[in-house]
This record gives sequence, structure tokens and C-alpha cells, in this order.
Amino acid sequence: MLETLKIYWGYDRFRPMQEEIVSEALAGRDVLAILPTGGGKSICFQVPAMMRPGICLVVSPLIALMKDQVQNLRDRGIPALAVYSGMTYREIDITLDNAVYGDYKFLYVSPERLRTELFQTRLSRMNVSFIVVDEAHCISQWGYDFRPDYLVIADIRKIVGTAVPVVALTATATPQVAGDIMERLGFRSPNLLRGDFARPNLSYVFRETDNKMGQLLKVCRGVEGSGIVYVSRRKSAEDIAAFLHAQGLVAEAYHAGMPREERSRIQDAWKSGETRIIVSTNAFGMGIDKPDVRFVCHYDMPDTLEGYFQEAGRAGRDGEPAYAVLLWNRTDVQRLRQTVRAMYPPLDYIRDIYQKVHVYLGFAYEEGKGASAKFELEKFAQHFRLHARTAYHAIKYLETAGYWTLTETLQIPAKIQFTVSRDELYRVQLGSVETDRFVKLLLRMYTGLFTEYVPIDEHKIAAAGRYAADVVVEKLRQLSRRQLLKYIPAINAPMLCLNYERLDDRNLRLPKNEYDERLSRRIGRLDALVALVENDAECRCLQMYRYFGIEGGKPCGRCDVCLARKRTGKGGE
Repeated sequence: MLETLKIYWGYDRFRPMQEEIVSEALAGRDVLAILPTGGGKSICFQVPAMMRPGICLVVSPLIALMKDQVQNLRDRGIPALAVYSGMTYREIDITLDNAVYGDYKFLYVSPERLRTELFQTRLSRMNVSFIVVDEAHCISQWGYDFRPDYLVIADIRKIVGTAVPVVALTATATPQVAGDIMERLGFRSPNLLRGDFARPNLSYVFRETDNKMGQLLKVCRGVEGSGIVYVSRRKSAEDIAAFLHAQGLVAEAYHAGMPREERSRIQDAWKSGETRIIVSTNAFGMGIDKPDVRFVCHYDMPDTLEGYFQEAGRAGRDGEPAYAVLLWNRTDVQRLRQTVRAMYPPLDYIRDIYQKVHVYLGFAYEEGKGASAKFELEKFAQHFRLHARTAYHAIKYLETAGYWTLTETLQIPAKIQFTVSRDELYRVQLGSVETDRFVKLLLRMYTGLFTEYVPIDEHKIAAAGRYAADVVVEKLRQLSRRQLLKYIPAINAPMLCLNYERLDDRNLRLPKNEYDERLSRRIGRLDALVALVENDAECRCLQMYRYFGIEGGKPCGRCDVCLARKRTGKGGE
């Protein structure tokens, strides 16, 4: 194990609990590993996968993180593949063929791909070494981010054989969620390994205030080094970053609505230390291994304790002193309660949205099963004159009911492929010198255009040919209309993947008791977070550990409650 760790990752030893998890996997046992943020979960399955013949199947709901991990493995000389929404049928077909017949060690798959016949047929031919379930809490209806597509993993085990070990990973899980994960994944015997959640270097501070801007400024000026400020809205990220910048601090906003190139630039500038503070929605931080974050400040309260614990845990991974600060007030609590209730529109409204989505996508009754389509919420809401946020919550509810999957925002480049041979292309009357020049430009810039879809960048083509970008798009569309090439425009939007054909209202199953139960669970998770911020009589760490089923232990001595007790002479132990 240590030799493999050293060869591919350059480490001389494992982090706490990693070696135990790797040993369980290599022994062929199913294992659920609960490791806090920054605990090094990927090593726990990547090391054993490199030590066994065959390909490791990794199920992950986060497409951006999946792509990053595949690239990281390739950078280490480890052959890896990924299949996710937004790829063409041919691209998926080729990738799965490579997984069956090629010398690849990892295949990353988004959960909605598991249902497809194409995937399941190819899976039966693969020599699978391990099944890895990342963000495993998503399989539990008791968890905070339930994804029905994860339930298909139990069927996947039947295809590859139950002797193939499952390695399930998550950063947070209550005892109820942990038990549910192992049951739904068909563990041959319960096997839970939990890392040490204690972070002796991390101080939790919960500050009730009506002057959040002032308190945030104190934090940013009072704590040296890199920081992350979490907010709930994109507009807030931009406004607060502008405020901090005006105060002389090097800060930038980051959110999913920004172009990919801009996000990459901002992320790289922060990782290198050029930018000190990132103000972001929760789109930022996942999978980013920056150990020297000195503070994480929640300007807006999150709505679950699980989400808070993961985000706060991105501070101080290097073991040096760091701070997790949450700013809150009574208005926040009231707003969150209203928000959680708004996340569950009336069932009649949800049923209406179900039909409107199918009409919008152009599917008649009994059509649409297995289809994927770009889905832009704002355009959908404008088309039907709907309130976009309420419609979104209805769409997400239908996702938890299993009818479809709405992926994260995808940024997939445009692709082209010539549908005629090179010889035929030269015989075709292109119609003008300009069109001929444009085609020759494409052939100079890209190879393989006659054999497969090739990703292109319309802006680079425009720069090389001295065109406007919209002119390039129109020229590609003209060639497509003439059936000389196929042009798939770039995707910068979520994808909606339909799991079933369109049903009529009589067959659309949305039981009220399930609706009431889901709402009750969501309110319960918010209540747990509110109880944590309001209880200033007990160590914050002990409160959080108890929520996650970790009993015993001593007060941390570093949180705001423990420090207040020391100041008043009551002691922190």
C-alpha cells in the first residue's frame, strides 16, 4: 500500500483512517468511510484500485469534480475515463468501449447514466475491481441531498456480482443515514469506519449581529491569509466582493453563473495567493485542495448542519490555526424557515410543472424516456409566465420523486464532424470563396474532423479567421443545413435527463404522505442548525459531534462558547 501511495502520489504515509479503509477494501469487504472535509477520501479507493486488476467504477454526482479527478489521475500517468450528461451517444459509446477493452483503471460515471441500457450492457462485460460511491449520503432518503438515481447502484451490484467490494464515501452522515446507506447499497455485513472529526486547530465562532458587513470586515482584517466568504445568492457574492475591494482587500466573487474561463482564472488566482479572499455561493471549494485557508466566513446561514460542517471544514487543512465564523441574526432564521417552506410548493402546482416541462421539451404522452435536453430555467419560466424560483423547487421535488435528473450547470464545448469524406468535400460546390476559406480554416485548426466529433472553440476560430464569433456560429449552421457537417453548439446550462416516458395526471405518483415526510425532515435539519447557533451554553464542537452520532469527548476549548466560559472563569474543560 505504501509503495503504491509513494509511486503515484508521492506520499510516504497515509492520513488518519486512510490505511484502515484501504485495508478493508483490499480484503474484499464492503466499507462505508465517513471522513471530514479534507480527509483525503479519494486516496481511500484510488490506492486499492491501482493494486488490483480491472477497472474501478466511481459513481459521483458532481460532474465538475469528476472531470477534475479524471484529469488529476491522467496527470499522474493513470488512465481514467468519465461518462456524464452532455456527451454525445457516440462519445459515450467510445468511452464505454475503452472501459471494456482498453487498459483503463478508473471509470467515473454520473448517477443518471447508471439507468441506461447502453451503460448496463457494457458494464456486464467489464472486469470491475471496485464500486465506489462518492457523496454516499445521496442514496439515503434520510440524508440532506437525496438523489433517486443512486438507488440504481443496488441493481449495478447484481450485474457485476456481489463479490465486487463497495467503497462508500461521505463527509457527513448521522447514525440513521449511515445505516440507511449500508442497507441500500446491499452491504454483505455492516462496516463503518469514521475518521476523527476533531479539528484541534479550527475555532468555531457564531456571532449574532445586525451589522454583518462590519463584522465581516473585522474578520477579513483580523485574520491574515486566504479566506472564503460564503453567501446564498450570486448577486450577494458580487456586491460583497465589491465592498471588500473598496475597503482595500484583494477579493473576487465566484459563482456558477460566470463563464468557465473566468471561474478558472479566479480559482487559480486564489490558489496561488494572488487573490486573498473569494466571496462565493456554495459552488466554490469542493475538490479544491488548498491547505492554507485561514478562515471560512458564512455571511448567510446555510440551511443544514451537514452543509455548514463541510464548508467550514475547508479552513485550516494544513493543521495551522484557522477560524470558521458564522454571522447570523433572527431575520436570517425567519428567512430560512420561509425558504424551506417555499421549497415545497403545493402538490397540484408540482403536477402542473411536470406537464409543462414535457410540453416545453416537446414530448407527447408516453414519449421521452431516456432523453436528455438542455434546460434553462429562466427561459422555461418566461415561456409559461411562472415564478422561476417556485418552478425550480417543483422541478427539484420531481427529481427527488425519481422522474428526472437536473444536472449541475454543464460547460461543454461545441463539437463538429464532417458528414462527407475529404474527397467528397473537395468535389462539392461550396458556393463562395469565403465559404471555401472558412472550411480550410477549420481543417487547418482541427484534426480528425472526418472520423469523429471534435471539440472546437468558436472564439478561437473567430480570432484566427478575423470573424465575429456570431459569424462563425452562423457559418457552421449553414454548413450543417447543407448536410456537409454536424454541428453541436456549446452547452452552458443544466441538462434535464428523463427517467420515464411522460405520464398523464392519473398515473403521476406523488403521494401526500411522502410530501409531508420530506418537508418534515427538511424542517428538522434546519431546526438542528438553528439549535446550534442559538445554544451558547455548550461547546459548539460537542453539539455538532452529537448530531453526527459521536458521543463523549471534551469541550474543544477554542470555540466562542468555550472562550467565553474561560473569560467568565467557568473554564473551557
